[in-house]
Amino acid sequence: MRNRGSKNRLIPRGLCVAAVAALVAACSLLRPPAPRAAADAAGAKAPPAAAPTLPSPVATDRFELKSPDDDVVGYVQRTTIGKDDTLSDIARRFDLGYGEVTLANPGVDPWLPGVGRVVLVPTRFVLPDAPHVGVVINLAAMRIFYFPPHKRHEPQVVYTHPIGIGRVAWKTPEGSTRIIGRQKDPVWIVPKSIRAEHAKEGDVLPAVVKAGPDNPLGEYLFRLGWPSYLIHGTNKPYGVGMRVSHGCMHLYPEDIRQFFHLIPVGTKVTVVNQPEVFGWHDGRLYAQVYEPLKDDKRDLGKVRRELLRKVMAERPKTRRHEAVPQVDWDRLVALARKPRGVPVSITSDGPGIDSVIAGARLVENVLPKGSNWNGVDELAISTKKFDELTGDRAHPSPPAAVTQASAP
Repeated sequence: MRNRGSKNRLIPRGLCVAAVAALVAACSLLRPPAPRAAADAAGAKAPPAAAPTLPSPVATDRFELKSPDDDVVGYVQRTTIGKDDTLSDIARRFDLGYGEVTLANPGVDPWLPGVGRVVLVPTRFVLPDAPHVGVVINLAAMRIFYFPPHKRHEPQVVYTHPIGIGRVAWKTPEGSTRIIGRQKDPVWIVPKSIRAEHAKEGDVLPAVVKAGPDNPLGEYLFRLGWPSYLIHGTNKPYGVGMRVSHGCMHLYPEDIRQFFHLIPVGTKVTVVNQPEVFGWHDGRLYAQVYEPLKDDKRDLGKVRRELLRKVMAERPKTRRHEAVPQVDWDRLVALARKPRGVPVSITSDGPGIDSVIAGARLVENVLPKGSNWNGVDELAISTKKFDELTGDRAHPSPPAAVTQASAP
């Protein structure tokens, strides 16, 4: 994964003239022949029209809410696949997770999407149904949100980035906790259980992994009140937006670096699992639907009804004098059956998913202005390593590993 145009790639996968002439001849019988130079000029082909200049994308990791009642931030974009691009390249370039960009583009080969293909960039988000305080994580979306302390008479700010979460057998917990510590350049003391797992696969791990590019904790970490879990960076950025850890939540190196300098110790952390998120924006009710996690055994229809009922009761105060908008249940059901991870109005007067996609702005396929990333993938991995990600073992395992991993 790297900026467009880079040749240092570790994951290559890719690969009515006769009528006009007759008319001109007939006309020449009625007037003197034109001088040769003028005739040549008249017959020359006009130069092709220049392609329209596309707007440059802008980083979509920081937003100001229009009002305290606003639940939707960002905007949906489209971009054109460049030479050698994969969907993973698009994901990191636009600060998305692998799962977000593949969900938004069904039927597109992640590794060979096709040069010149226009793909959807889902950089618009419905905020999770949770208090807009501190850190809020939506596991189903595989996305983290940070709400800094809100100053009076100033707009609420939110930062958001994609994350990787725990595998099916190592679920990331839900609930509330706090950040109790943070550390730069952590050393990983590898638990015996993980060393034994690797040994069975013929992979011998050292007892201690020093800080550096081989450390799966990355450059920065936050320790949580849950002693077996961390929020940290990664040396495998392709795993962001996937379920690849032993329960920890990890971010792109550039995103954890930003958060490390933004989020203080003591910040509240709330983790929810909401495959269907509902929120208000400009008087319309929006839904953003993700694939539910494979091990989510809840009655999702019941969860949907309860959450929707709650959000409807929390209509913006400035709109309560207006008639209650009608929910388009057919549209909502259709979104649930074929989720795209894109916010869509589910009130009867709002545009549907097709209109949202068609109306998305087409932007240059370049690193967005203001991005945390410099476009250099210093932590690229081979195809073989990527294929191993879903069976990754290089993360702390509960209960002892995180305490050890967070030790200096």
